[in-house]
Amino acid sequence: MPSCHAAIISLLLILMASPRWSYEAIGPGCHLHPFDVTIKSDRHGTCRGTHVVQACVGYCESSAFPSKYSVLLASSFKHNITSVSQCCTISKMQKIKVRLHCGAIRHEEIEIFTAKSCQCDMCRLSRY
Repeated sequence: MPSCHAAIISLLLILMASPRWSYEAIGPGCHLHPFDVTIKSDRHGTCRGTHVVQACVGYCESSAFPSKYSVLLASSFKHNITSVSQCCTISKMQKIKVRLHCGAIRHEEIEIFTAKSCQCDMCRLSRY
């Protein structure tokens, strides 16, 4: 695949997920869960393929309690509740190859990431 074409595909990558699980079925903890993903090279779906990838889903501990007196003093009595929480997040990822079909004859291959392992960790907007 020419590098220019690969850059266009990676820039125009569109993912549509259809989860195989429901939130009611997820138990305590942070677990790998599969879901189907459809990848299109552009908005018209010139090249497209599907693959199962892993996500991290589940529940992690959180708590809130009255702040210590030292915290109250340091914050001029504005920080009266202290919260501690963790989020279910990906701890290891791996690349997988997805074959895109571009009509009846032509095929292309791209690499995408999938979760390899999960853990409860500090909550943040994005790790990668």
